[in-house]
Amino acid sequence: MDYKKLAEILFPDIKESVEYYENEVFPKRNLKEGAKVTRLAPSPTGFIHLGNLYGAFVDERLAHQSEGVFMLRIEDTDEKRKVEGAVETIISSLEYFGVRFDEGAGIEGEIGNYGPYFQSNRGKIYQCVAKHLVEMGRAYPCFCTEEELEETRKKQVEENVNTGYYGKWAKDRDLTLEEVQKHLDNNEEFVVRFKSMGTEEGTFEIDDAIRGHLTIHENYQDIVILKTNGIPTYHFAHVVDDRLMRVTHVVRGEEWLSTLPIHYEIFNTLGWETPVYCHTAHLMKMDNGAKRKLSKRKDPELGLGYYMDLGYHPSAVREYLLTILNSNYEEWRIQNPDSPAEEFSFTLEKMSNSGALFDLDKLNNISKDVLLKFPAEEIYEFLLNWAKGHKAEIAGLLSENKEAVIRLLNVGRTGDKPRKDLMYCQQIFEFISYFFDEYFQIVDRYPENIEAEEARKLLQAYMETYDHSDDQTGWFEKIRVIAQDNGYAAKPKDYKKNPELYKGHVGDVSSVVRIALVGRATSPDIWELQQIMGEEKVRARVERAIKN
Repeated sequence: MDYKKLAEILFPDIKESVEYYENEVFPKRNLKEGAKVTRLAPSPTGFIHLGNLYGAFVDERLAHQSEGVFMLRIEDTDEKRKVEGAVETIISSLEYFGVRFDEGAGIEGEIGNYGPYFQSNRGKIYQCVAKHLVEMGRAYPCFCTEEELEETRKKQVEENVNTGYYGKWAKDRDLTLEEVQKHLDNNEEFVVRFKSMGTEEGTFEIDDAIRGHLTIHENYQDIVILKTNGIPTYHFAHVVDDRLMRVTHVVRGEEWLSTLPIHYEIFNTLGWETPVYCHTAHLMKMDNGAKRKLSKRKDPELGLGYYMDLGYHPSAVREYLLTILNSNYEEWRIQNPDSPAEEFSFTLEKMSNSGALFDLDKLNNISKDVLLKFPAEEIYEFLLNWAKGHKAEIAGLLSENKEAVIRLLNVGRTGDKPRKDLMYCQQIFEFISYFFDEYFQIVDRYPENIEAEEARKLLQAYMETYDHSDDQTGWFEKIRVIAQDNGYAAKPKDYKKNPELYKGHVGDVSSVVRIALVGRATSPDIWELQQIMGEEKVRARVERAIKN
């Protein structure tokens, strides 16, 4: 077979050589020794998930810790799955969580010398490499129809052998030049298949940076590398792009491990060095006592939109994901409570290879710790920006009451035992919503030992003695007097000692006042909240509670 002639017949318009792209268009990067080049390569399907962000953090840390390059490549060769506006969603979502690319696709255009960064714009490059494989005798045209392939599959199932296009089943593998020409003269559509030299029994060995030394069954299938429209398949485009973009480390989910034999064989066939593969573990969650994979269908928390809609601070999500990514991160954080996360030395060796457990409760606890380090003014700005995009009806209220909201956010956040009440924007607004008359509601009941009439009596006594200028000590002393005058112990321990002597204790009385003012049985310091609310609002709330 004259493979060179076959290549010219199949690709008459491709004049460039692989060497041209390798040496002139995409030469080796001028980086220091040990610098890593990584890429995030999502498909524009409209859904960007936690796994993308998880992988992006690994890519970003590997590249930036080594003074390398982190790029964004859009794998958009599958027209059927493409969603309008998905690229903008991907970029804006990742930017929200602090992921910044050094080069690649962007909303305003592309940055970098190794593009195009959209695979749909790299057609000639893929065809050039495919032509080269044909010239080597390692790729060929396949004219099989869907019906013929289905018939082959049925026979394979009947014979109880592996399905696919390989060995004796690859009927177009050894077509003569004349036979190819005849098919072309009949205007028959064709795909280009890679001619594998693997066997069903064969294995190869490779080192995965996360999973260690692996022995894997080699590829033996003649996979499609170019579809009938000349567009490459994922497997082929991935290999060509990672080579020509000079990617050193490929970070991807463990679901891609089964495709590694294909990629490994194509790299080797072309004489290209295989990048370091890093197959990350699935993100898991506990469900009824058992671990399972996070699911797009069952788990809304898999989508990044979930965290943006609820208003999690990017720093909190990043901090939490780092605890999953590296097993020694939490220990480092305890030793370096105020250091930026970028100072942590991330390593692939400390990544789990058996399923990383994602826990929303732990994220919320970490979020409380992270937000405690932010000044109330910054939290206010973050809350206001979130409201403008996700809960427009409260943005005006937050703007009009800026000073009061900042003070509310700051209550109890200082001292040796600061309060950790704030987790994410929706929860933060719910936490302070009592301040706004439009959102105020009674959520909790009065203590069990206090009937409605008794509560009214205590609140009337509270109003009779209320002086907005009282300091905290003077205010609480009046509560204590109201408690004693109405048969309640001045100290909880007195009530505990002799419960039969009292109706309750001073804490029950302050709970009645608290519920009248904020509608809840627990809240930050009630005296401080009253100072923020102002005398008029305090009196109006208590009067309303007395009437009701």
